[in-house]
Amino acid sequence: MAGSAGLALCGQTLVVRGGSRFLATSTASSDDNSLFVYDCNTAEKKSQENKGEDGPPFVPGSGAILASTFSESGRYFALTDDSKRLILFRTKPWQCLSVRAVVRRCTALTFTASEEKILVADKSGDVYSFSVSEPHGCGRLELGHLSMLLDVAVSPDDSFILTADRDEKIRVSWAAAPHSIESFCLGHTEFVSRIFVVPGYSELLLSSSGDGTLRLWEYRSGHQLYCCHLASLQELVEPCSQKRLAASRIAFWRREGCVALLCDCTPVVYIFQLDALGQQLRYRQRLSFQHCVWDVAFEEARGLWVLQDSREAPLVLCRPVDGHWQSVPESAVVQTVSGVLRGHWAMLAGCAGADAGFSGLYKATFDNMTSYLQKKEERLQQQREKRQRRQSPPPGPNGQTKGTRPGPAAWSC
Repeated sequence: MAGSAGLALCGQTLVVRGGSRFLATSTASSDDNSLFVYDCNTAEKKSQENKGEDGPPFVPGSGAILASTFSESGRYFALTDDSKRLILFRTKPWQCLSVRAVVRRCTALTFTASEEKILVADKSGDVYSFSVSEPHGCGRLELGHLSMLLDVAVSPDDSFILTADRDEKIRVSWAAAPHSIESFCLGHTEFVSRIFVVPGYSELLLSSSGDGTLRLWEYRSGHQLYCCHLASLQELVEPCSQKRLAASRIAFWRREGCVALLCDCTPVVYIFQLDALGQQLRYRQRLSFQHCVWDVAFEEARGLWVLQDSREAPLVLCRPVDGHWQSVPESAVVQTVSGVLRGHWAMLAGCAGADAGFSGLYKATFDNMTSYLQKKEERLQQQREKRQRRQSPPPGPNGQTKGTRPGPAAWSC
């Protein structure tokens, strides 16, 4: 399994993952001492003391990283891999704190705002919490869905856990009592691929879906404030395009109030602007790149970092100039970090985007009505033919229909 490529930024610490490995470096320093490389295949394979709530054993896998995230302050970094492991790191300096087993393969994870817990969502629909201060503690089941979970988030005050599933639902649950549901954000008609609580707007949630929409919600009430059909933006550039769009990343830049949306691992990033009142999103620009874009992330001081499938130019930095977004030419920091990535390109070779598994999540559609109507017509035709045969009397010995009298020509001698 090649795994997926991903990008994460917190402060000036940048992490790029690919396959079973990730590397962390600083965007502020070219010193090699700032580089940290980790391979999940070197992590412990078995650990009796680090079992999850139900005591699941570690299972063989490729070690491919499935999801990763920073804590709010950047002090911690966590990831899950396809060997059903949750691995926790301290970032200053980088150090692996623990390797714990999870019950199912995970689809998403996040830290609570207090950085006391890691919430892990899995493909069976459950959310488990793991302690940060007790890095070897067992996991605790917090809540569950009846379908696969695709993303999890928390409110800025840790009061609510927000979950998105394959069955089009966004659920808002009380963290202190997850069985108590505050609201549902309903409106998507396909799986909800990403949810994102907007920094600085504690009541606002952004969501994307396989239905090709980006939506803005007041999540406590479940009220939808805005909906953009991405196909309408695609139509401006590719008329008659039938491509289905599901966002693999939603990123937000507090400094400019900008939202970046990456869809389907395409060479395109959509830029939106959130108004000052947080009531409306305005479409601003479509950024096109020469290569498939794997992931995007904002750095507050610089702008939008773009990770793309190109060994020569793996990273692109974009920022608005006179209101128009464009790549930053000949940037020393981009050259430095790109040079680091080129030296470790083997971990990215053959990688897919973060949304590589979305294609199997769409609802299957069947046109059984045409077949039903055709078979019904065949049955009716058979019934009509049977009635006609019953109503027509069988022929007599002379080839005449039984029950009829011979004509005058038959009476002649």
